[in-house]
Order: sequence, then C-alpha cells, then structure tokens
Amino acid sequence: MQKITIGIVRETKTPPDKRVPFTPFQCRSLLDRYDHLEMVVQPSGYRCFSDEEYRAEGIILSEDLSGCDVLMGVKEVKQEVLAGQKTYLFFSHTAKKQPYNRGLLQEVVRKGIRLVDYEYLTSEEGVRVVAFGRWAGVVGAYNGLRAYGLKSGGFTLKPAFDCFDLEELLQELKRVKLERSRIAVTGGGRVAGGALEILEEAGIRQVEPDAFLKEEFEYSVYTRLDPWHYARRKDRTRFDFAHFMEHPEMYENSFLPYAARTDIFIACHFWDPKSPVMITRDALSGGELPISLVVDISCDIDGPIASTIRASTIASPFYGYDPATGSETAPFDKGVITVMAVDNLPGELPRDASTDFGAALMEHVIHELLGTRDTGMLARASITENGGLTPPYAYLEDYLAGRE
Repeated sequence: MQKITIGIVRETKTPPDKRVPFTPFQCRSLLDRYDHLEMVVQPSGYRCFSDEEYRAEGIILSEDLSGCDVLMGVKEVKQEVLAGQKTYLFFSHTAKKQPYNRGLLQEVVRKGIRLVDYEYLTSEEGVRVVAFGRWAGVVGAYNGLRAYGLKSGGFTLKPAFDCFDLEELLQELKRVKLERSRIAVTGGGRVAGGALEILEEAGIRQVEPDAFLKEEFEYSVYTRLDPWHYARRKDRTRFDFAHFMEHPEMYENSFLPYAARTDIFIACHFWDPKSPVMITRDALSGGELPISLVVDISCDIDGPIASTIRASTIASPFYGYDPATGSETAPFDKGVITVMAVDNLPGELPRDASTDFGAALMEHVIHELLGTRDTGMLARASITENGGLTPPYAYLEDYLAGRE
C-alpha cells in the first residue's frame, strides 16, 4: 500500500489553541497499527502535550512538513503558512459564510488545497463523527458555576484552564454552594450532555420542565429543555422536530415562561438565524425576568439571547450586560446580568478534549485517510479541491467571490 505521511501542524490562531488532533500515545498506536503510515509533528511551545512527550513515543518532530501528504490541526490555519497542493483537516468556520474567514477560504482555493472540515465529517447516516461538543458543555457549565460563586461571594473555583485535567476540575466542584437557584439548560446534544455532567457532579437536582414551571423547591434545581419547550409552531399545530429543523421560520418563541422561572440560563442549543429569538432586549429590560447569569455556550452573537453582545475569552471569560441600556459593564456590577460567552471552551481542558477527539478520529476517520476504507466521508467534508469549491459547497461561490 502506498505510504502516507500525516503532519500535525502547530496551531497559529491567536490566542493559540493548546489542543491537538492526536495525542503522543495515539500517534504511537497509529504507527504501530499501520505499516504504510508515517507521522511528523511540528514543534510547539504551547501545546497541551509537549514536544518531549511526542519525542518519548518515538514521533518525529520537524519544522518542515513539506513532505507530508495530509496536514492536520484543530483551529483555522493562518493564510501565510498554508502549504499549497496539500490536504488539510481543521475547523475552518467557512461553510456558513463567516465573513471573518472569507480570506482564508480564498487563499485555500488559490493554493489548490483540499480542505476537509472536521465539522462536516459524517457517517453515511449523516451523523457527525468528531466533535468537541461534550467538552464545551463541561467547561461552560463549570465556568457558569464559577461565575455564580464570584457573583454571590459564596465560593471560589479555580479557572478551568488552571486545572490539569477533568479529574482536578471535578474535585473543585466540591466547593460549590448554591442557594435556591433555578437553572434552565437548553439543548439535547453533546454540549448539553457535558453541561449536565457538571451540574450532576455539583449535586444539583434535575426536575422535569413542567415541575420547573409550576413548583417551588427548597434546594437548587435544573431542567433541560428541548426545542418543543422553547419554540412552537406559529399555526399552533403539533411540534415536529424534523419540520422545525427544515423550516425554523415557521416557529415562534415559547421560552419566556421558563425564563420567568430561571436564575441561571445555560444555553447549549443549536440556533438557526431563521429560528425565533429566545430573549429579546425588551424582555430583559422589562425587569420581569429573574435571570442574573447567562452561560451562553452556543455563543451566537446578536442571536437568540440579547445579552450575548460579544464572545468572551478564556483569559477573561465574564462580562456584564446592563438590561436597562443594553450596554456592556463590568461582570459583577449590581443589577447587571453576568454573561459567560467563551467561544473556544474545550481549549480550557485541552488534554482531555484532545484525547477524546483523537479517539474519534482513530475510530471513524483514519481508515478513510489511509485508504483502507472509503464511505465517501472525506468527499462529503471536502469544501475545496483542485482550486475550487466542491459540488456540495458550490453555494459558497458568491461568498468566496466577495459578493455577499
């Protein structure tokens, strides 16, 4: 079988991301399993796994990746370091016409790169096979509890990025002391699942949505809301999830009854721009919602939650939103809504997140890259190839050309 060389690139996005597609141990396992595979790692001073950890597993480290057939990273690669005529795998954030990455896509096409976007690697049934969603939920909910402690003065938690791994983070949760708080979590996928892991570890009890609306509790509780709880058809016919995903514009907001019973809102849902807005600026300024903390893991700027006016950062995860003026304030000023809207949460637990991600790549994707299996997965996720857009992504033509 023809030899294939995979290179792991140094992350170049600012601020730098510490995650990796494969851990040192996973690289070693792949090399032991596939005789026709070679791997090269570009040195980095800020990865969660050090150069020495890769070297200890016998992995080649080299600044020069020109001999590699496939180059793999995590976040977007800077345009100036993209190598032409290569196959790249990373999260490109271009397929939804994100304006800030138009130049990246243009450079990818100009250099004849085959861009395989992790987000669109799917099974034949259309299910995503690799994602960091669980870790976004884990870290986001943890950050939310940390914000609550700082806001109330009741306890302090170490920042997630200062925890060595998940085990240390879970130990920190023993410090959590909530008052009679009511927490609403929206979403039902990997992200929400990760958030619920943290709430359970913190000893917060789950209640059904109906009980959350109607009952009082002597202890802190959370409920998880599906789309049929926070959206309804405008014609008042029965909610149908498949229809909602295909025609979100035919639905309206039904979240406000839950919001009126919520102190902490943890947003883990997927949101389509055509979906109904969940909390408007008017709803927040009216003074009728008790929400004092919004943990926006989904982080849709100017989207379904009016208080999410910008993304925050790992280094500075919290800001305040003044419901009266709609402006940003210090995160814990009196009367403001504290917002946590970090948009790269898995980067705070990079060793655990990378281990899970690499395991999924080994299970689902590596066979496709090495030519030992072909289900069409790489073709479905290839946005560009041979100096142009591939047919599934032809809708990006105007975006690529700068016409929209």
